[in-house]
Amino acid sequence: MPPSSRAPAPAPRDDKAAKRPSATPAWLRWPLRILLWLLGLAGAAVACALMVGAVALAVAYPNLPDVSDLADYRPKLPLRVFSAEGIQIGEFGEERRNLTPIATVPKVMKEAVLAAEDARFYDHGGVDYKGVVRAGLANLNRVKSQGASTISMQVARNVYLSSEKTLTRKIYEILLAFKLEHQLSKDQILEIYLNQIYLGNRSYGFAAASESYFGKPLQDITIAEAAMLAGLPKAPGANNPVNNPSRARARQLYVVDRMVDAGFITEAQAKEARAERLHLRNANDPDRLHAEYVAETVRQLMFAQYGESTYTRGLKVYTSLVASQQSAAYGALRRGIMDYERRQIYRGPEKFVDLPNDPKELDEVVDDVLAEHPDNGDVMSAVVLKASPKEVTAIRASGEELQINGEGLRPAQSGLSDKAAPNVRIRRGAVIRVAKTAKGSWEITQLPEVEGAFVAMDPRDGAIKAMVGGFDFGKNKFNHVTQAWRQPGSSFKPFIYSAALEKGFMPSTVVNDGPLFFDAGTTGGQPWEPKNYDGNFEGPMPLRRALMKSKNMVSIRVLQSVGTRYAQDWITNFGFEREKHPAYLPMALGAGSVTPMQMAAAYSVFANGGYRVNPYLITRITDHKDRVLVDVQPPLRGETSRAIPQRNAYIMDSLLQSVASGGTAAKAQATLKRVDLYGKTGTTNDSLDAWFAGFQPTLTAVVWMGYDTPRKLGDRETGGGLSLPIWISFMQTALKGVPVSEIQAPPGVVNIGGEVYYDEFTPGRGVTSLGVEPVVVPGMESGAGGAPSAPVGEERNRILDLFRN
Repeated sequence: MPPSSRAPAPAPRDDKAAKRPSATPAWLRWPLRILLWLLGLAGAAVACALMVGAVALAVAYPNLPDVSDLADYRPKLPLRVFSAEGIQIGEFGEERRNLTPIATVPKVMKEAVLAAEDARFYDHGGVDYKGVVRAGLANLNRVKSQGASTISMQVARNVYLSSEKTLTRKIYEILLAFKLEHQLSKDQILEIYLNQIYLGNRSYGFAAASESYFGKPLQDITIAEAAMLAGLPKAPGANNPVNNPSRARARQLYVVDRMVDAGFITEAQAKEARAERLHLRNANDPDRLHAEYVAETVRQLMFAQYGESTYTRGLKVYTSLVASQQSAAYGALRRGIMDYERRQIYRGPEKFVDLPNDPKELDEVVDDVLAEHPDNGDVMSAVVLKASPKEVTAIRASGEELQINGEGLRPAQSGLSDKAAPNVRIRRGAVIRVAKTAKGSWEITQLPEVEGAFVAMDPRDGAIKAMVGGFDFGKNKFNHVTQAWRQPGSSFKPFIYSAALEKGFMPSTVVNDGPLFFDAGTTGGQPWEPKNYDGNFEGPMPLRRALMKSKNMVSIRVLQSVGTRYAQDWITNFGFEREKHPAYLPMALGAGSVTPMQMAAAYSVFANGGYRVNPYLITRITDHKDRVLVDVQPPLRGETSRAIPQRNAYIMDSLLQSVASGGTAAKAQATLKRVDLYGKTGTTNDSLDAWFAGFQPTLTAVVWMGYDTPRKLGDRETGGGLSLPIWISFMQTALKGVPVSEIQAPPGVVNIGGEVYYDEFTPGRGVTSLGVEPVVVPGMESGAGGAPSAPVGEERNRILDLFRN
């Protein structure tokens, strides 16, 4: 065989290598192979997961919401209403929210939130991987459960996603967090979080929560308060300091500890924060400004202008309301109504419940029943534990036990009698109302059925300074100031007198206060025999005394003289509606219909020298960035707004001043010790309505009391006894520091013998007497001195007819 085809010789054999033992023991070979297979499978799984994730990201990312809008973050912001001083008196919207730029959020609030929710917020890119590992280990080891959601993830969830806990939602949450971090700055994301997050009590954002829980601006918050608020996002219901003080306290201490760990505060600051006692805002705070009727009026006005956007665009409405005057009006009206209520028959407890003897069960029953009968301001609810004619023991929702005895039992004495009807008798388990007396003791009372209204305005421009539309807005939302059409009674007489001045009647004109009778043929209906309030007749008297004494017969004779049609036209100068005041003689006694707001505007004509002013409430409207949208300027007075001659207003002021100094309202000057007070009481037939309308030259105020379904207030109840004290109480506060104003006599008025006259209607020239002999009406036929046409012809005959009566 040729050499080229010969097989190569085998390599020499290494016997030592053949005999060397294997590096891996035989018993480990299969486990290693399995491990390698598992590692390979894990690697493949990771690779697949990465590929699937990449595909999912490629598909899902473009479908994520556009987060660029958050660069100009505009959440739903409520309508807020403020007094003239900037005190918030109302808020309307589904969410309590106050948009606060990140630059104005105090450092302590930001640090508390970061410590509680995301200490590494400024270090991670949207997902805190260290936090995920830490939370996982803590949860596996059954340490206190921890979450791993960053602030960016929470913003993504709160703004764009539902609250359902699914893997899909979590994936979208992470992806959106990355997108937010890519398109927005850290400060922008934190700003959205601080304004968007729900914190319980209808509050969204920390600025709103600070006002809601502590009644203070976010800028004034302490470390302890910031820690309390920062503990709310995790569970705003369970950690709410109002609903669950103990859990809220535990969460607060946790946040304080986290602030120390993060290096935001020192241990000394933490110790001080832990010891600080928090003062939560009390919805029944007696110092809170009550202006619910004002706020609701503004809401209605704004909704008429802006529609549904009223509640979402963050409008701020500033009113002419003066906080001190509003507070005085609210307190005065409630006191006046409760003083009246003390004189009424006790109607009995509001409910009866069976009380267990076990203290724990007792507390639960008391809590449940008083939740159904909440406090009404200073008229508070309680459950009777023991009752006898000499003492009642009751328990409040707070657990406080009250001992009521002596004078405190007097308003409910009929309910403590053994003979009291079952529904009236006060016994164990009765739900009653109690109130603190001026001496600090307790008395039994009841929620009033009577209603009232109060309004005060500046007669110079119409700015409303105080308005209380009823005893309690929560109990009755009907605004009696603007919506209650009631008979004004004798408080309407000054407008009839004003009309008479233009017909030649002067304050010195003597008119007979004698009986009058109108048969069915005259009235066209039922015979009418009007009476004075006291049932007495005093005979001839000057108009000044007649108004001071509120003599009905004199007013009727005056109206019959000047003519009902003329008077009906004249009262429209004050803003009254003709159709609400039919041209019949009962108009002289205030038988028409007015609202308290109309009366305030009408009396302001007397107060300001004869000008018509329209009441207004809104002075300024701004958007959420405080940019002015509407700025209301007080109207300028000019002759185009003149309602009555200045001299007419001056003489009416003189007459109304006499009422307040020596007439039915004499208590006004006697109590307030100033002469610049003017007004008139009013009481309708059967005492259905009680009024006082009056003014000082810088402030007009009107008070009304009555039942919504008209019924007698009481045989001895009058405007002077019910409404005047409320007016005086208000004025004691409102006129503090206001100098006494003296109204100067205008041209065309003369003073003769201490009485005032139009210069053409001096003694012997105007109507000097009516309904008394001899008849003295010289000079009237010629309308001397450029006066309005004198009562000649039919009017003269009408006067002569009255003389014969």
